[in-house]
Amino acid sequence: MTADAEPVHRLAGLLRANGDTLVRRWVDTAVEELRGRSTGQELERDFREFYTALTPVVEETARGGAADLGELKSLLEEYSRTRVKQGFTPSETAVSVFSLKRVVFELTESDDDPKLFREVLAFSSLLDGLGLFTFEIYARAREEIINEQSEQLLELTTPVVKIWEGVLAVPLVGTLDSARTQVVMEKLLEALIETGSDQAIIDITGVLAVDTQVAQHLLKTVVAARLMGAECVVSGIRPQIAQTIVALGIEFGDIVTKASLADALRHALRREGVDVVRQAGRTG
Repeated sequence: MTADAEPVHRLAGLLRANGDTLVRRWVDTAVEELRGRSTGQELERDFREFYTALTPVVEETARGGAADLGELKSLLEEYSRTRVKQGFTPSETAVSVFSLKRVVFELTESDDDPKLFREVLAFSSLLDGLGLFTFEIYARAREEIINEQSEQLLELTTPVVKIWEGVLAVPLVGTLDSARTQVVMEKLLEALIETGSDQAIIDITGVLAVDTQVAQHLLKTVVAARLMGAECVVSGIRPQIAQTIVALGIEFGDIVTKASLADALRHALRREGVDVVRQAGRTG
């Protein structure tokens, strides 16, 4: 072990004097604990950058000053967010920080200087705090990704389709809640403006169940479209859903409802002045 430090902060001197050796050992330890999920080459760049920023902090702490952790936390935030995207767990992310403690303990374990021992304890507490910081950033980044994916899923599950000149259709599948209703409204109103359509079909064939709340969401969407000058037809009213609506006493008022999307499309085409006639004598 190399000893090159002033008496007031021996550990900081040891970290500077043994930098290359410690980083290499740190990388090897992390690779072992991650069970091959990251290679040494992948970790070395991040670890060297972190180690370079860490050493002045250890020196300042040893002098009794208030160390600035801004750069360290910035590096850890970037590291944690990258690990989230790569599918690492919170523990696998934090272990990269905690494994440095093991390396430093190995370096100082044969030294019986009480002052050095106290500095190592302070260093251990510092790394504990930074490791917990990676957990916080990981959780925050993971939540952001989940929210982003949820929004993307809402977009994908609420398509607005132009099925005829002046006629749009919104096929809904699954559960209709407040958040999804808002997306439906926004996409439908935007499509009405972009296409200049004056008719919209809201198809609920794929909606699992209709209760009072779902009905209110549908009514809000219809009213919003009417304010834009478009008339809406609600299709997909199956027998079970019709019975539920009657049992709940839900009133659709003057809103046109149809049993199927085909019926709703025929209704919309008639309003456009288009008559659909089956061709007589046609064979397959």
